[in-house]
Amino acid sequence: MKILTTSTALLGGVLLASVAGAQELPGNFEGVTIEAKLIGGQQYEALYARIAEWEEATGATVSVISKKNHFELDREIKSDIATGQLGWCVGSNHSSFAPQYPGIYTDLRALLPEDALADFVPATLEAATLEDRLVMLPRAQFDVSAVYYQKSLYEDEDNKSAFQEEYGYELAPPDTWDQLADQAKFFANPPDFYGTQYAGKEEAIAGRFYEMLLSNGGEFLDAEGRPAFNSEAGLQTMQWFVDLYEAGAVPNGVPNYLWDDLGQGFASGTVAIDHDWPGWMGFFGDPSSSKVAGNIGVVPPPKGSSGERSGWSGFHGFSVTEDCANPEAAASLAWFLTNEDSQKLESSAGPLPTRNAVWDYVIEEAQDDPYRAEALAAFQTASEGAYPVPRTPSWIGITNAVYPELQAAILGDKTAQEALDTAVEEATMVLEDAGEL
Repeated sequence: MKILTTSTALLGGVLLASVAGAQELPGNFEGVTIEAKLIGGQQYEALYARIAEWEEATGATVSVISKKNHFELDREIKSDIATGQLGWCVGSNHSSFAPQYPGIYTDLRALLPEDALADFVPATLEAATLEDRLVMLPRAQFDVSAVYYQKSLYEDEDNKSAFQEEYGYELAPPDTWDQLADQAKFFANPPDFYGTQYAGKEEAIAGRFYEMLLSNGGEFLDAEGRPAFNSEAGLQTMQWFVDLYEAGAVPNGVPNYLWDDLGQGFASGTVAIDHDWPGWMGFFGDPSSSKVAGNIGVVPPPKGSSGERSGWSGFHGFSVTEDCANPEAAASLAWFLTNEDSQKLESSAGPLPTRNAVWDYVIEEAQDDPYRAEALAAFQTASEGAYPVPRTPSWIGITNAVYPELQAAILGDKTAQEALDTAVEEATMVLEDAGEL
């Protein structure tokens, strides 16, 4: 299933009308306190500042009792499930994480009028619906990756000549994973400057491995749902990470990197190429936060050996727990944080919206901004071949079992083949324990 199909049409200009009057939804919840567990990170804080507006409009209070990255938040929620501590109300969610725990979140269609949902891109609502329950409202964090790069490095005549002599082809922004690796090694000058970087733990590296595997013609799970990545394509993909690390083309710390580390790394001006999410677009382009502002090009994600581009995708959102004492108020907050105004706010920094009307706004705003227009075009191309993670409740469990083996290969503690052998065994055990095999 390609969950970005509708978004692709929107970027092409097929925009649906928004529903009027939705700004009246918040309601009156005087004296109610809503406890929330939210994903943390620099790129989310502008949206959270809007919580005060919802409190003023409704008379309610929001108590943020946890703010962590999604991997830590996932572990905390699983602990809450195990101990029956689900009385908090609103939680950050993600299309990759949601299938693990459909039973703890309520059906938002039962709490919100249909016109409050009408403007969402239908494919995102479909992906947020589990067992006929709409368990999450999508926010303007529709994620596909593209390649950000420092333009001056590619425009330098000495670099062009030296690269041509060493690699036998013209220096240009990478169109394949092999080209990205060549260029990363060429530009690297450790410890002061690195060719590229990657997130090296949790679902972050497992997801990158997954999408590169598919672009190299491999399978993650076969038609029967069995792990199938211990293959020629899997070995090729694993070796890509290993080779860059061994060459010193990436920082030594990448096995501990997550998304914020990548964003800060590229913005610091010490990384040539960054394969990353749209949410960093505004941060990278802001001179107050980024040393590469004004010097950034953006191209679509690389192709693998199959000729297909990488395209792992998903989106963030907000859910309401079944045990929430004030579900109507919680649903109002979740809607407020995903409504048209909120999505315009988030999209202004780069994230791709999940509401039809906001796409119109995003495209209009980009007309006088060449950098943003180029980035949107790159993400449009990325969206055309995008796909979600495997639709299994065990996805996060599988990635938790697989990523330590990927790290072991990167660090040289195992060969790539040894790591893949063990990773497939561990992933199979996860699926067997879950009753999926």
